[in-house]
Amino acid sequence: MTTARVIMPNRTQIELRPMDLESLLPEGHRARLVWAWVARQDLGAMYAAIKVRQGGVGRSAIAPQILLGLWLYATLQGVGSARQLSRLVLEHDAYRWMSGGVQVNYHSLSDFRVAHGQALDELLSVSLAALMSAGAVKLQCVAQDGVRVRASAGAASFRRKASLQDNLELARARVRELKEQIDADPAQDSRRKAAAQQRARREMQERLQSALERLPELEAIKRRNGAKAEEARASSTDADASVMKMADGGYRPAYNTQYASDCDSQVIVGVEVSTSGSDMAQLAPMVEQIEQRLGSAPQKMLVDGGFPAHAQIDAVAHKTEVYAPVPEARTKKDAKKDDQGHEAQQDKHEPKPDDSAAVASWRQRMASDEAKELYKRRAATAECVNAQARNRGLQRMPVRGLKKVRCVALLFALAHNLMRTLALAPQLLGLGTTASAAGAGTV
Repeated sequence: MTTARVIMPNRTQIELRPMDLESLLPEGHRARLVWAWVARQDLGAMYAAIKVRQGGVGRSAIAPQILLGLWLYATLQGVGSARQLSRLVLEHDAYRWMSGGVQVNYHSLSDFRVAHGQALDELLSVSLAALMSAGAVKLQCVAQDGVRVRASAGAASFRRKASLQDNLELARARVRELKEQIDADPAQDSRRKAAAQQRARREMQERLQSALERLPELEAIKRRNGAKAEEARASSTDADASVMKMADGGYRPAYNTQYASDCDSQVIVGVEVSTSGSDMAQLAPMVEQIEQRLGSAPQKMLVDGGFPAHAQIDAVAHKTEVYAPVPEARTKKDAKKDDQGHEAQQDKHEPKPDDSAAVASWRQRMASDEAKELYKRRAATAECVNAQARNRGLQRMPVRGLKKVRCVALLFALAHNLMRTLALAPQLLGLGTTASAAGAGTV
């Protein structure tokens, strides 16, 4: 019987393949749309932070357009790791096209993501102004909701004051010891290793110091809740993280990420990150932020039952109408009873004697059928925006510290609004206003 004749792979064969990066992606690819948006933005603030200058010494910096484009596209694809993104730049055609042949390491990506919080915030404001000019955002009705995102810290990292102080002293002693080793040891390899250890210990020392500085705030919260101040604990890994009740009922270190979205367009118009697990004090700051960002406050604000503290309603009454469910009236010990001995039900929408004019108006407003119908839009808007953020990887923060976490939240908002721009105002991306233009970016 004769042997079968087959063709085996020959991986040592040299091939010459003429190729350019521009041919890697088809027209309408999502990476091209991201670049089209980035190329139209003013990144002057990011360029101002670059130290190397024309005619000076030093290696040329990577263009901010490349780094911003990579992070926006990665966010849309659910990639949140700087190391993973740096590998994709080498292996994936879309990321290779975005980088344009420029070598990008994970250090550069990681540093860029958290170094331009103010610039990212300004980009959000400018892009929203363009959408308002195009008629896509009207601010007639805005829905706000918070999403608790797991922090990059473990539950075991939370320590009381005495433990934090002990660990801080140990870290300081270790830093001094390593510094002495570096000064005394002339061997280059040993010096490099000791320098790395010293840097790690110094960073630990800074984290412990930050945790101690936050303890007074946590102690005040404990006292306000009727607990002992000595029970307050702060994380030695991420001092800004707080233990919060999550959606599954468990308690974990997390951040409370707040998004406010226009109900008509589902465009995010406000972003904030809180270290409090409660939404009770988040309404007024968000209304103020939207007013500062866009020049006017929303006509109507839709929030869930965790937001409407009376002080918050009073604070925004002259700017917007609040639509939130009125909590059920609490039963009092001396409540009146009917002829059958049953407690008389109090109408929760009836103004109470100690209500301010704004709170009384809110109670009466929520009793109308129009308000109940309008309030249905809250879940359809806010919950949808939060769900899309979750699907894009907003499950656990890849960075530590409130300022850095806010940068990540802003990147998610910019990526989300970029896709809404494609659907609502594709002319802002240079794609025209046709239906085919709006259907681009699905690759």
